[in-house]
Amino acid sequence: MMYPELTMMIDGELVTAGGRRREPVLNPADEGTLGLLPYATTSDLDRALESAQRGFATWKNASARERGSILKRGAALIRNRQDTIARVLTLEQGKPLVEAQGEVAVSADIIEWYAEEGRRAYGRIVPATSAGLRQLVVMEPVGVALAVTPWNFPALTPCRKIGGALAAGCSLILKASEETPGTALEIVKALHDAGLPPGVLNLVFGDAPAVTGHLLGSPIVRKLSFTGSVPVGKLLAATAAANLQRTTLELGGHAPVLVFDDVDVERVATLLAVGKFRNAGQICISPTRFYVHERIFDAFVEHFTARAGAMRLGEGLAETTGMGPLANPGRQVAMEEFVSDATRRGARICAGGDRHGSTGFFFKPTVLTDPPDDARVMTEEPFGPVVPITRFQNLEQVIQRANSLSVGLAAYAFTTSNETAMAVGELLKAGMVGVNTLNVSNAETPFGGTRESGYGQEGGIEGMQAYLDVKLIAHARRP
Repeated sequence: MMYPELTMMIDGELVTAGGRRREPVLNPADEGTLGLLPYATTSDLDRALESAQRGFATWKNASARERGSILKRGAALIRNRQDTIARVLTLEQGKPLVEAQGEVAVSADIIEWYAEEGRRAYGRIVPATSAGLRQLVVMEPVGVALAVTPWNFPALTPCRKIGGALAAGCSLILKASEETPGTALEIVKALHDAGLPPGVLNLVFGDAPAVTGHLLGSPIVRKLSFTGSVPVGKLLAATAAANLQRTTLELGGHAPVLVFDDVDVERVATLLAVGKFRNAGQICISPTRFYVHERIFDAFVEHFTARAGAMRLGEGLAETTGMGPLANPGRQVAMEEFVSDATRRGARICAGGDRHGSTGFFFKPTVLTDPPDDARVMTEEPFGPVVPITRFQNLEQVIQRANSLSVGLAAYAFTTSNETAMAVGELLKAGMVGVNTLNVSNAETPFGGTRESGYGQEGGIEGMQAYLDVKLIAHARRP
């Protein structure tokens, strides 16, 4: 199978196109049509809501062990189908196959981790201040949840939300990206094949404002988890407030990376180049604002630019490809605008700077040196393979510049000084700080931001607690 027939999943049944509106799904490497995606009608969405409500009634009463067993079988099926799912992911999203395979493997790990964690949704007994009174604190699933996910990690991001919600005992309606629907469909199929009851996990597609507006407008939905842009996140938070639906928002970032003058320059430049150009820079926690100490600035730029220039671009299924295309033509236009603005403001192009080839949504790995702090590439998340590198003199100065934006998702620093490492860990304003590592996303650790990067976490115990209500039961011995 190269690419699946695209359907939705409602109440445990695959929903085909029928007379529904259909939209093409494109291969970003060659701009060809992979398939036609059916969009949900209002009746489809109402059916998904009713199904999720019934599914919740069943799923919440299953034991944590039962739920965990099904999720483990689902994780095993995802692993068994890793190559198939990864090929679908690469075809519709563009990233190199080896990256897609890694993403699918990690997605299975996340589901498996939550399968175990669901058995540890512990409550507690609180000692009472009077005789004859017992005080119990218990955790209960919040209800039907809605998850809205983007195109850049079409396996991992849905699995974070699916794992946390289902482990907690919630049912879930997943509104996955219309640009990468096949990956989400294959994940959902695997979990249903593992034995999920009908209605526990529904998958719908369609016009995003209409779909999310209709689903959030229903009192059946008690929880929203959204990954996407800051403006859309604010809009959905306001919509959810009308029904007091709980929300987890993982919004945009613009991660600073601080490189101090005591590091092995070539080693750090190589590590950052690999990390930056992974998924063509289309990662919300990608290092995006490079602050390099002035004493090592020239050497760092030389090594980093060499790595960028050596990157082989191509379609993701080719073994020689180091970086695939951008996800859509809008990202190409955005990269051009970032480069044009930076050069007008005095930045110098050291590598790349324009599109690659005449077919597909490719853009060359681009290195810009010394853009001013008010350049767009320094104030807006580029979400692509454009790297601004600027210099700094001391810790106090660079911390102020790194913290100058309203977003705070991830931040990074590289140093061999324990004193500096302690300082940046405390002073950087971000939900995740990596010191001498870019690895801040794991199944067992919380993933989320501060300020305009959103609130709430996925991953770790926090990712399941987001789907749990806390209930106090105060039980007196007699009236």
